Amino acid sequence: MARILVAEDDPSVRELVTRVIQAMGHQVQAVTDGAFALEALQMEDFDLLLTDIVMPRLDGIALALKLGKSRPNLPILMMTGYAHERQRAHDLDVLVHRVLTKPFTVDQFRTAVRDVLTGSVTQPQAAGWA
Repeated sequence: MARILVAEDDPSVRELVTRVIQAMGHQVQAVTDGAFALEALQMEDFDLLLTDIVMPRLDGIALALKLGKSRPNLPILMMTGYAHERQRAHDLDVLVHRVLTKPFTVDQFRTAVRDVLTGSVTQPQAAGWA
C-alpha cells in the first residue's frame, strides 16, 4: 500500500482521483494547491505525488522544481487539461515521471498510478497520455 499526495484545485477531479486511489488500496491525502502540498510533504513522507499543473498559489511545475532539490526520489505524476502546459512538464523529464492529459478515463488513471509506483518508464501514446 502506497501513500499518495494529491494536489488538485478542481474539487470534482480531486474527489474522483482520491476515490480511485483508495479503491486501488492506497492511502491518499488531498490538498487544493502546491503550497499545501509542500506543507504536507514537510510533515509526512509519500510514495507518489499526483499534481495538477495549473493551480493557484504554487502550480505543479513550480512544485516539481522545488521537490527536485529537496526530494529528488519522489515520483511525480502530473495532470493537465492545457496543451501548452503538457510541453512545460515534458521539459522536466528528469523530475516528472508521467503527464496525464485531462480528460482521462479511470483505467488510464489507474494504469498511470500503477506504472509510476512500480517504476515503469514507458510512455503509452494512447489517448489521454501526453
